[in-house]
Amino acid sequence: MAVTTRKSIKEGPVAAMVLALVLVTQSVRAIEWKHSAVLDNNFLMLWTPTETEVIFEVQVKTPGYVGFGFTRDDGREGVDMVIGWVDNNGQVHLQDRHVKGANRDPQMDSSQDYHLQSGYENKTHTVLRFSRRYDTCDPRDLKITNDTLQVVWQYHVDEPASAAGVLPSEGAVRGTRPLYLVQLDVQPRRSVSRPIAGIISPAMGDSGSKKQEPEPVLHVWDLFNEQVRLPMDQDTLLQCRVFTLPKILRKHHVVRYEPVIQPGNEYYLHHMTLYECRGNETKLKEAKRTNGSSCSSVDWLHAQCNTIAATWSLGSEGFNYPAEAGYALNGYDGPRYYMLETHYSNPQLDSFVTDNSGLRLYHTDKLRTHDAGVLSIGIDPNWRHIIPPGQPEVISEGHCISRCTGEMLPDKGVNVFGVVMHTHQLGKKARLRQIRDGKELAPIAADSSYDPNYQEFRRLQRPVKVMPGDHLIAECTYSSRTRQTITLGGVTTKEETCLVSALYYPRIDLSLCYSLPALRTVLHSLGIEELEGASPLRIKSPVELKGMTLEERLMTYDWQTNFQVFAEATHRGSFKPLCSSPKGTIETAVEAHYPRIIFPYVEPTVPCIREQKQHNNWSIRLYKDRDIGGTEADETNSVERGQLVRNKVLRSSDGSSLATGSAARCAPVVLVLAILAMALR
Repeated sequence: MAVTTRKSIKEGPVAAMVLALVLVTQSVRAIEWKHSAVLDNNFLMLWTPTETEVIFEVQVKTPGYVGFGFTRDDGREGVDMVIGWVDNNGQVHLQDRHVKGANRDPQMDSSQDYHLQSGYENKTHTVLRFSRRYDTCDPRDLKITNDTLQVVWQYHVDEPASAAGVLPSEGAVRGTRPLYLVQLDVQPRRSVSRPIAGIISPAMGDSGSKKQEPEPVLHVWDLFNEQVRLPMDQDTLLQCRVFTLPKILRKHHVVRYEPVIQPGNEYYLHHMTLYECRGNETKLKEAKRTNGSSCSSVDWLHAQCNTIAATWSLGSEGFNYPAEAGYALNGYDGPRYYMLETHYSNPQLDSFVTDNSGLRLYHTDKLRTHDAGVLSIGIDPNWRHIIPPGQPEVISEGHCISRCTGEMLPDKGVNVFGVVMHTHQLGKKARLRQIRDGKELAPIAADSSYDPNYQEFRRLQRPVKVMPGDHLIAECTYSSRTRQTITLGGVTTKEETCLVSALYYPRIDLSLCYSLPALRTVLHSLGIEELEGASPLRIKSPVELKGMTLEERLMTYDWQTNFQVFAEATHRGSFKPLCSSPKGTIETAVEAHYPRIIFPYVEPTVPCIREQKQHNNWSIRLYKDRDIGGTEADETNSVERGQLVRNKVLRSSDGSSLATGSAARCAPVVLVLAILAMALR
C-alpha cells in the first residue's frame, strides 16, 4: 500500500508540489531566541548566537522596507547594513549594503553575506529572519565580536520601487542604540555531541528538550526608593535605603533581577547596587524605619553593608542567573538587612525631580545546585586615581592580588559566569585580565568599544575558572581629550572609576578585591620627593617645587610633556591592595607591585574562512564597489531572485501578533496555501 501510494504521488499532477511542500516544511526550524531588544516602539529585534553565526529576526511595524546593521562607537569604520522588504508580488528581498559616510544612503555590497531564512508581510508588520557569520571576510562587513556594537536601524512606510533597491529619498525613521550581541569563547570550544545552542531540532521542539521541566513558582521582592528628591544645587546624589528580608520559611534562590525605573526618570538613573548588611542590628533596624537618605549622611552604613548582592548600571535590562546557580536568600543564617545604594545624575540641575525607582528580585524555593556570589575587582574610588587631561588613551588598573585569592578561594577555585564592567563618562575600553604562575591567560571578559551609557552584563558562553593564587586585573582605558584639567577617582559622574563585578559560584567570603596607588607612587609620578604640613599639604622637595601645594602641582603640571613619564611611573609603581570579606578586611602586604608576567597573552589570529558567497546581480550592475573590487555577478543569486517567495498574507488584526518565532510558525502555512493553489490550477 505504501509503495502504491508513493508511486501514485510520483505520477500525479501535484507530485512536484507535494514534494516541495515536504522539503520546505521539514527545513523550517523553530528558533529558541536567546536575546531580544525593542529598538523603538515599532521595531523588535530577536537574535540567537551559534558557533559560527548569529541568527536575527526583525519585526517592524511598517509595510515598506526595513534596514538593520552595525557600526562602531566612533563610526569611522562605516555602517554595515542589510535592507529588506516584501514587494507587491509577495517576493522577499534582502540586500547586503554599507554606508560609507554620514548622511548617505546604504550602497549595495558586491558580496552578499546576509542570508535570508524567511520573511513575510501582513496588514501591519514586515518580518524578516536572516543570518550572518561573525566574520564574513568582506572588508565592507563589520566583524561581530565580544565588543559593544552600535546597532543601526531604519524603516520606511514605502518599499523600493524595483528590485534595484533605490530607497525612497525622504521620510525614513532612523535610530542607533548600543548593544552587546555575543560573548564568544576566546579559545575554540571542545567538540561536543549536542545540538548547537539556539538551533532546535524538530524532535526537540521549542523547549530544546524532549522533556520540558515545569517552570518554578517565582516570588517577587521589590526594593524601591520612595519619593527621593534630587537636589537642585548638585549634579550627583548617592541615596541609601535599608530594607529587611521578606519572611520566607526556608532558603530561596534569586534567579533574576531587573530595574524598575519610574517613567520619565531614565535620564537620572546611573547605577544601583544592593548590598548585604551585617553588624549592629539595632542601628540597621532604625535605618530601616526611614525612607532613606543621602549616603554621605550615613557613612556608618557602608562599613556594615559592603557585600554586593546585585548590581545594575546604565543601559542594563537586568540579569538572568544560569540554570546551575542562584543568589541565596536565607533569613536564618544569612543577612536579614540589605541596603540599596542609588546613584542619581542630574547634570542640568533640573528642578523638582522625585524618584521611586529600584530593583525587582525574582526568587524561588526550588533551589539550584550552587549559591552564586559577586566579587568586585578594581580601583578603590580615591583621588590617587589620576587621569591626565587631553589624552586619547589613559590606562588605569585595579589589582586583586594572588595572596588574596590564595587565602580566600577554595582549592577547586570558583567559576565566573557573568561580568559587568563599570566606568563613568571617559571609559572607552575595559577588560578583566587573569594571570596564573607568570602566564597571562585569555581575558575573562573584554570590550574594546565600551560605551559608558550601556553597561550590560556579559554572560560568558561558558564559565571561566579562577584558581587560588590567580592575580586579577581590572583594566580600564579612558579618553580624556575633552577634559582641560585632570580627572580624579571618585563616586560622582564627573570623577572616574574602574570596577568589574564578576558573578561566580560557589560563593565564598570575598566581596571586594581592590587596589589603590601608593602615595609615594603618586608623588613620584608628579616629580615630588617629599611633602610637609597637614592642611594644605605642601611640597618640601625638590627645591624647585618647595612651598607649592599638592593641589597646585596637580593643576599646573605639564601633562602633555610629561604624560609618558607619569604613565610609566604609575604602571611600575607600588600600590596598596585592599581585600574585604563580610567579616572585615583581610590582611595583605602593605604595598604590592605589578605581577611578573613571563608569558604575556597574545591574541590568537584566526584566519578568515571564506564561504561560498552569493553575489547580487543588481549590485554588480548598479553599485559595484570599485575601491574594494569584487567577483563577477552570480546570475543565479537566490537572494535577489527571491530566495523565499511568499504571497502577502492579509491577516486580521487578531492574527497579526508578532510573538517570538512567529515567522517560523507562519511560513509553512503560507507555503501550503501557495503550493496548493498552484496544484489546483
